[in-house]
Amino acid sequence: MIGGSAVVLTIQKQPNADTRRVSEQVLAAMDEMRPSFPADVKFYRELYQQKTFIDLAIENVMEALRDGSILVVIILFLFFLNLRITFITLTAIPLSLALTALIFKAFGLSINTMTLGGLAVAIGELVDDAIVDVENIFRRLRENRHSEDPKPALLVVFQASCEIRNSIVYSTIIIVLVFVPLFALSGMEGRLFTPLGVAYIVSILSSLLVSLTVTPVLSYWLLGRVRVGREEKDGPLLRLLKWIADKVMRFSLRLAGPVLLTAAAAVAIAGVGVYWLESDFLPPFNEGTVQINVLLPPGTSLAKSNEVSAKVEDRLQEIDDIVAFVRKTGRAELDEHAEGVNVTEIIASINPATERSREEIIEKISEALAGVPGIVTSVEQPLAHLISHMLSGVKAQVAIKLYGDDLDILRREGQRMQAAIAGVEGVRDLQMEPQVIIPQLRIEADGYKLEQFGLRRMDVNEFVESAMQGEVVSQVLDGQRTFDLLVRLDERYREDLDALKRLVIEPPGGGTVKLEDVARIYKAGGPNTINREQVRRRIIVQCNVRGRGLVDVVRDIKRRLQPIETTLPTGYFVEYSGQFESQQSASRMIAVLFAVSLAGMFLVLYKMFGSANLSLQVMVALPMAFIGSVAALYLTGQTLTVASMVGFISLCGIASRNGILLINHYLHLVKHEGETWSREMIVRAGKDRLAPVLMTALTAGIGLVPLALAAGEPGKEILYPVATVVIGGLITCTLLEFLVRPALFWTMGTGAARRVVESDERIVPLVEQGQEAVGAAT
Repeated sequence: MIGGSAVVLTIQKQPNADTRRVSEQVLAAMDEMRPSFPADVKFYRELYQQKTFIDLAIENVMEALRDGSILVVIILFLFFLNLRITFITLTAIPLSLALTALIFKAFGLSINTMTLGGLAVAIGELVDDAIVDVENIFRRLRENRHSEDPKPALLVVFQASCEIRNSIVYSTIIIVLVFVPLFALSGMEGRLFTPLGVAYIVSILSSLLVSLTVTPVLSYWLLGRVRVGREEKDGPLLRLLKWIADKVMRFSLRLAGPVLLTAAAAVAIAGVGVYWLESDFLPPFNEGTVQINVLLPPGTSLAKSNEVSAKVEDRLQEIDDIVAFVRKTGRAELDEHAEGVNVTEIIASINPATERSREEIIEKISEALAGVPGIVTSVEQPLAHLISHMLSGVKAQVAIKLYGDDLDILRREGQRMQAAIAGVEGVRDLQMEPQVIIPQLRIEADGYKLEQFGLRRMDVNEFVESAMQGEVVSQVLDGQRTFDLLVRLDERYREDLDALKRLVIEPPGGGTVKLEDVARIYKAGGPNTINREQVRRRIIVQCNVRGRGLVDVVRDIKRRLQPIETTLPTGYFVEYSGQFESQQSASRMIAVLFAVSLAGMFLVLYKMFGSANLSLQVMVALPMAFIGSVAALYLTGQTLTVASMVGFISLCGIASRNGILLINHYLHLVKHEGETWSREMIVRAGKDRLAPVLMTALTAGIGLVPLALAAGEPGKEILYPVATVVIGGLITCTLLEFLVRPALFWTMGTGAARRVVESDERIVPLVEQGQEAVGAAT
């Protein structure tokens, strides 16, 4: 590794500008400038670019989208063993994606990691509506060909499509409805999940449109004229699954009470599991870059900072995973985040081929720098620092702000707080905001003496400012370069108290007067900085969290600080800020939005069935899915984050589809096919709907497998918890659909279903007239 002095070029883009495009244009401009620079000037462009992270993230999500599509194709073919049906169903994916792209283009929406993530989450669901439609059409065509009086194929396709149209439309409405309230999320979580939600909803609605228009037409063309043959039979996999489902449903109906009690106990255990699950704000990003903040005591000179930073650099060069790094010591006064020369920032690029995880590398850097005396370090990734700084004004995940008036009391109590939480498990990079007493030179003008000499305070202030800080009086041109000409006292005079006292000021009336004659000049101590917030002085104790959930660490911190808070003087108080505050706020908002989603789901289901009982029967799928979601978080060792909460909300809509299909089929069999409210009807309905229920669940889940297998990969960090929660919930929801649903409907739903059929003809029957039929569905 070769080091040396360098000029670090930092580019900040406008808020709505394309990061990748700006980066490419900047790099192109640098290439144009290269010939004009001396031969020994080297450009190193690979230090840190957000474009690199974005490109890698998009590439990874595109791979997940591709792999998910391939897995969906495999699942469809295994179930159908029919190329025609597989082809008809798969047309929903490219057509839905094409329609989504056209809508994005029309509304000027951009393609980014989160919009691609929305498509990746939805990829398996894009075929769900088509699966339900094609499967029912295929089954009805097969039954019609074996009947003694077959109907025209076009009529059968139309009737079969109308039979399940309500289920398709209402289930899609519910999926969209439960996602819409998430657009009310604000802050960082809102900015992240809004693009994902837009892409998800647009693609799902596009797939609905395809299933209602293109799918029936293709089914008639490709399936309507097929002769009876081997492909008319269920495949061996589906026959095996139907045999298993038959046994499971009959067991459920015989032991309905114990089955329901066991399911209720499982839901209760999952609820307890969520309570004990550790919580975080957002999953950590994997940028391939680490930011190291090195803090020295205030008042440290630039020379001393450089000396200490050189030791830090030596330690970093010993870490094999770091391929390059750049250091900045201090920030200029005009910088929006001005820092003193006692603050050093190091951006280190990590070897992409490293076998160590992000956490292991950060821990290794922290251990390497722990031996450097006199410094306080904070090691995180650039985006994590920026997120924390944006949320609380502090470059740490947790900020404990102590407010008061007396700086000495603030410092004393801050030190007590720092010592109290140092032993909390999971606390890393603990430090207190450096507010210390530093040497100061004070020049206090005497108003009475100024009046005697005809001087004003402003005259003294301007004089001292010019002498000590300097004043730009002109500019010097050197070729095409321009330099400010600054006039001020030489450094040795600025440090000499006697020389300052002898400085001469010219009063307006003529003559001269020494500075010591009109001002008191002495050395003293004072705070290096005074920070204010909410019109109060404040000091901050800050830390990062590693190895534990953020919320759990903050809970322990609050418990440790409770005795100190109760003994604070009157007018002093503590406020907790940072990512913890955002997590609490987002959790409360998501809980409210979830309640709104449930209410909306219930109203849509009530509109569909006209029965509160049947609506709640469908919504029972949610606690069934809840069991698997919680189990998935525990099995994968994740914490409860905003992303996993969003995943559960999106799961609610997906899980409700199975219940809608089954209960609608119960009603259809009794109303149109002569079945009675018996156990045999429930078993038959379950076997009839087994294929679409399993396939919609499998395709929705299998499409997320590439995301669920990519923990920590760039671009998939936010999508990984969503995929994990959805897959886990779909597994338990689908399995319990044939165990809990029959028992629940038999014990609590048959009466309500009977009243619905008897009191309100919701589906107008199709009436055949010769070779024509007129049908309508409401």
